[in-house]
Amino acid sequence: MLPESSPGGPPANSPGTSSKLIAAGIAAFWVYLAMYAFRKPIAVATFSEQAALWGIDFKSAVIMAQALGYACSKIIGIRVVSVQRGAGRKGLILGLIGISWLALLGVALLPARLAPYCMVANGLPLGMIWGLVVSYLEGRRLTEVLTTILSASFIVSSGLVKAVGGVLLLQGVPETWMPAATGLLFAPLLVIALQVLAAIPPPDEKDRHARGERVAMDGAARRRFVALHWLGLSLLLAGYGLLVALRDYRDNFAADMWEQLGYGRSPSLFLETEIPVTFAVLLGLAAIGWIRRNRAALVAVYALIFTGAAILGLSTLAWRLGLIGPVAWITLSGTGLYLAHAPFSAVLFERIMAFTRYPGNAGFLIYVADAFGYCGSLVLMLAFSLGGDPHPRAVTFYAEGCIATCAVLAIAIPASLALFLRRPARQEMPPSQGRAAM
Repeated sequence: MLPESSPGGPPANSPGTSSKLIAAGIAAFWVYLAMYAFRKPIAVATFSEQAALWGIDFKSAVIMAQALGYACSKIIGIRVVSVQRGAGRKGLILGLIGISWLALLGVALLPARLAPYCMVANGLPLGMIWGLVVSYLEGRRLTEVLTTILSASFIVSSGLVKAVGGVLLLQGVPETWMPAATGLLFAPLLVIALQVLAAIPPPDEKDRHARGERVAMDGAARRRFVALHWLGLSLLLAGYGLLVALRDYRDNFAADMWEQLGYGRSPSLFLETEIPVTFAVLLGLAAIGWIRRNRAALVAVYALIFTGAAILGLSTLAWRLGLIGPVAWITLSGTGLYLAHAPFSAVLFERIMAFTRYPGNAGFLIYVADAFGYCGSLVLMLAFSLGGDPHPRAVTFYAEGCIATCAVLAIAIPASLALFLRRPARQEMPPSQGRAAM
């Protein structure tokens, strides 16, 4: 077997296999981008003519309802995603997204007072899509390359689908119909891309040697992993909870922030400011794939998260001191936010599983983190809404969130890394993998 420390950058597969893997990575990008068309367009609507519900303005009510469904989906996904490894994943993805579209149709057809219930039903299936897509890509020598391509989707897709939704509004599509119409536009792309993704070849022997065996995890396996690493995981979850809450707030109230900063609500702004963010994050994630040793790669992933947190906090302080303008601040803080957030989506947990050699899959850890993060996001959103209309205070809340998130990550990330590195990985190897390199 080839040693993990072989020089020359990321290990290569045969040309035919590599081309299929890259095609699958690109297909995964389009699958997840298409999923966003069923989730995020509602954020670009203002619903200014809709009456408040339960003392909360209509837009906040439907966004919180969607977040509730999405958070519940992450909790359900801890089990569903960790055991899903077979051919049924394609049909499951299509079925889940189909249910979410029917819920958007309900927003258009049913009385406004029922819209929050529809949005719970919209968010409930969508939260499991990420883990199902990642399950096709994990456990490979090219996993960082593939998940970097995939990660670009959640950076650029929110701005893209909101821009499409904004154009539909400008063309006269009613606000209640716009989310369902946007999703329908992206449905053919979803079906085609998913067909390509499902044809990806399974990990080969060299993949298993480099990254360990990826298998379904039953309840006992999940509990054992948490028992071994509960403190290091807890520190990660604390920081990730803030990152998810801040990312969702930035997404959901971007239109309000731009308006308060004096730049109006042009649909193109949502996309233009995300392009530099996308390139910076992709470069950071892709660089991890060149590190062969799992220990060194794990340190590099943690360093990337720490760097993102620093950019997030320092750019906000610079804007408050008048050293940079609003556009530079939104772009830089977005870069820092996604540099810190993006590794949690796959790369961090991929390397944790590879370093510990624990027989399982990264999807389990991704969904433990997401369940915690999205529940935190929901609580934060509820606190904002109960405190009064959050729209006029969007910029203030975002700036304060940037500083708080930076402070927590500055402590939690180094401490979590030290805890993971302290435990010898060979203690967790099953006998059949005892000779695999660390």
